[in-house]
Amino acid sequence: MIRVQLPYHLRTLAAVEGEVQLALASPVSLGTVLSAIEERFPVLRGTIRDQVTLKRRPFVRFFACERDLSHEPPGAELPEPVGNGTEPLLIVGAMAGG
Repeated sequence: MIRVQLPYHLRTLAAVEGEVQLALASPVSLGTVLSAIEERFPVLRGTIRDQVTLKRRPFVRFFACERDLSHEPPGAELPEPVGNGTEPLLIVGAMAGG
């Protein structure tokens, strides 16, 4: 079971509380997780990544196992602790401004 922590505003939009859990077959990549989230919560399509290019939105970041995965290719396998459900994948809304 893959565990995903969404930022507050996306949890509110998707009407979920706490972590999202997804049952995905191995190997698990960032792209497969994002596709599963958009499939389960259609209201989130276009909020995390562009609907056409599938590129990450500018102020959205991905973290797991104390690593920034934001610039990893979508097909790159996620760290093993994320794949086996030990650690969550964090989707974070970045802050800008001063």
